[in-house]
Amino acid sequence: MADLTTLTAQVTANTDVEASAVILINGLAAQLLAAKNDPVAIQALADKLNASAASLAAAITANTPAA
Repeated sequence: MADLTTLTAQVTANTDVEASAVILINGLAAQLLAAKNDPVAIQALADKLNASAASLAAAITANTPAA
């Protein structure tokens, strides 16, 4: 029988990341709803998203092996 330790660990990691993404999206939705009449707060959220996207893109690029 094959050792499924590595696969099990990867499934767990993926599940954790997916759950974090759901929490993030729900949190952003709530923040946008709360700030819907506040352009300054909306801009701050947009700036935060741009910074997070840049960090995520850099991490993906740094940790993706060349083809």
